[in-house]
This record gives sequence, structure tokens and C-alpha cells, in this order.
Amino acid sequence: MNPPKPPQVTARDDGYPDLIVHNASLVLTCAGKGPRRGSEQDDLHAVPDGAVAVTGSRITAVGPVTDIMQMGGVPTTLLDARGGIVMPGMVDSHTHPVYGGNRADEFLKRLAGASYEELHAAGGGIQATVDATRKMRVADLVESARGRLWSMFFAGVTTFEAKSGYGLSVASEMTQLQAIRELDAEGPWELVPTFLGAHALPRECADDRGGYVDLVCEKMIPKVAALELAEFCDVFCERGAFTVEESRRILQTGQAHGLIPKLHADELSPSGGTRLGVELGARSVDHLPYVNDEEIELLGKSNTAAVLLPATSFFLFKDRYAPGRKLVDAGAIVALASDHNPGSSHTLSMGRVLELGVMRCGLTVREALNAVTVNAAYAVGREKEVGTLEPGKQADIIILNVSTPEDLIYAWGVNHVVAVIKRGRLVDRRRQPDETRPKTQRFSDLFS
Repeated sequence: MNPPKPPQVTARDDGYPDLIVHNASLVLTCAGKGPRRGSEQDDLHAVPDGAVAVTGSRITAVGPVTDIMQMGGVPTTLLDARGGIVMPGMVDSHTHPVYGGNRADEFLKRLAGASYEELHAAGGGIQATVDATRKMRVADLVESARGRLWSMFFAGVTTFEAKSGYGLSVASEMTQLQAIRELDAEGPWELVPTFLGAHALPRECADDRGGYVDLVCEKMIPKVAALELAEFCDVFCERGAFTVEESRRILQTGQAHGLIPKLHADELSPSGGTRLGVELGARSVDHLPYVNDEEIELLGKSNTAAVLLPATSFFLFKDRYAPGRKLVDAGAIVALASDHNPGSSHTLSMGRVLELGVMRCGLTVREALNAVTVNAAYAVGREKEVGTLEPGKQADIIILNVSTPEDLIYAWGVNHVVAVIKRGRLVDRRRQPDETRPKTQRFSDLFS
């Protein structure tokens, strides 16, 4: 499945933009040549007192407000940022948003001292979600995921990578990916689909590792490719999941069918996944608390993005986080993502991810902002479309009620997003379906 080609930018017949976002203290364009590396990751290419002009779904101009306002005319809508920050819509480059069930009981067990690995070995963890997900139809999965996506969308995420991996059978993996396709079509968000059939061994294959790897390679991947249900193929390369050799076979099979490799790597132990990802030219390797200095150097010299998932370490009560500071200093392409899932990172807030990226992974505030925009877009193959505010790019824009980037982290625990624009359209919160919003009624109605 290939990403869509960007359409040509077309102006109105009268030459005026449809929308101008103005009165911003800063417009963070995050623009430049390619993803940010090294010292460049600290540069947001900000325009003080800036503005953005939009025609249709595309950005037509970015610059000082005095220049941009001269482009407007009677048909142009003005959106006042009220002295806030204007920046690209965030890209969450690692999520598992489509699943069944709830694992709050496991959270309580972990609070009482059980480890994630112990729960997984006892038949819980991923397998518990697989059991619940296999019982659901496409429509059920779409309905359950919709509210999560709306919450993340109004927290500033306009593009998501979305993984399967809770089916672990041919039929159920296809069901998950079809649900992702339908959610993408429904919008206003944009979902980038990833096949993760190699997330864990399903219970029925616990004693037949080779048989399940054969199933993934010989049945699942060909069907995913034939139905064009995914762009990427991911593997959980980790102790207790899939070995380096198994991961290599699965990812190379995916490559042979046109699927771009990604890996869950070096999360719970030194797994060898980072080295394998660089070897195969993976678009990203994700997690990385146990990446070593030699592998950091390899990433710094490669085009494989390092996607850090600090909310997972936080939610699992781990002391070890991915070494963001070392990775940036080595010249790696560093991104941040939520890893939203029901077990190890049940967060819907990219704001919290930004905070942890700074407070636990050692990134500067500006590096973290590039990590959820331009570098995250690269990690999901959308760098030509989203992640920066530049003429010709898709008009995915958010407005924040702060005047400096540092205030995003300094005033922590707050959703600072006050407006979200996707493909040039301001999305009204009232578009959020009724079932995801509180309902009011008269007390007397209960007895009528």
C-alpha cells in the first residue's frame, strides 16, 4: 500500500486564501530539508508574530503577519490565535488504537507488585486483549476506537500510525486492519496502517513457534498485501516474543510483498532489534530503553528513525527510559510517540509524552516538539505531506494557548490545544459523536 501522492496546490479563482491564521506569538514551522538531526533538532524555524494562509486543504504561505494579511480578501476567513503558538498538527507515530476489552485489572496487579513480563507469561498481557478482540466485528472495533481517536485528536494529534496485532489469526488481523481503514475514511484524522501479526505467539501456538511464523509469512502477509490493508510490517523483537532470526524472516517476507519494515526493539532487554532494523533499512525502531552505545552510533549514521515511547516506561513503573539525549547527540532521527494500548501505555495524551520526553529522555523542549512533528512524520512515511508548516504541505495546524514552547512543559499536565485544523478545516468539537460526550437530561426525566 503506497502513501497518497500530494495533490497540486490550487488557488481560488479570485486569488484569495480561504483561511488565514493570524495573531500568533510564534508560528513553529518545523521546516527544513528532511528530518531533524543533531543540533538541528533544537531549531523549530519559528516565525515571531507570524501567520499561515490556507487554500483548500493546502498551506499557501507562511510568514510575518504583515505580509500574510495582505494576501486576504473579502472571502477569506480569519482565525485569531490570540497570541498563542501555531504549529503543525502532531503525528503519533506508534499506536495500537483498535482493540477489545480492558486491562485495568492488570494495572491493579502491577500496583501490587506484579511485573508486565509475569502477567504476560501467565496468559494475560497481550493475550488477554487478543481474546477480547477476536470476539469483535469490524463495526464493534470502529465504535470502540472512535472515542479514543477523538480524545487524541483534540489533544493535537492529526495523524496516527495505527497497528494491528491483537488478532493473531488470519481472520482477526484482517478484521483489525479493516477497522483501521474504515476509521481512516471516517476522519477527520488520518491513520497510517501497520501490520503487526508478529506481536506475540497466540495461545494456540504456544508450542509451535515455527508454525506461527509460517502462518504470518505464508498466509497473513500475502493477504494483507493483496488487500492493500497496510503500508508497514512490524515485529515485536524481544525476549518472550520473537527472536532476531524470526523477526528477520517476517520483515523480509513483508519487504518482498511491498511492506516497509518497523520493529519494536530493545524495550525490556537487549534484543538485537535495533541492529536488525538498521540492517534491513527499517523506517523506524521503537522503544529502545536497552539500546547500547554501538547501536546508538549505528542509528546516528542510518536513515532509520528512533521512536521513543517514554509513556510505556512510565506506565510500567520502569526506571529505565530510552536515551534520547545520547541519540540526538549521535545524529539519530529521534521521534516521540504515545504507544497507546490497553496494557502498557494506556494514555491518550501526547502532551504527557512531550513532558516525559523532556523530563525522562533528556530532550530539550524544542527537540521534543520536532520529535512529534517533522521527525514523527518521517517515521510513518508522511514527511512530504505533514509534520511542518510549509507552502504545499497539507494544512494540519494546531493552536496552543501558550506564548513560548517552554510553557508547554513548564505548565505540565494541561491540554494546551485550543483549536485543531485538519486538511484546511477547523474541526468543531461538536463534531465529536454523542456517545463520546457527556449527556445531560432533567432529573425528572428519570421518573417520567
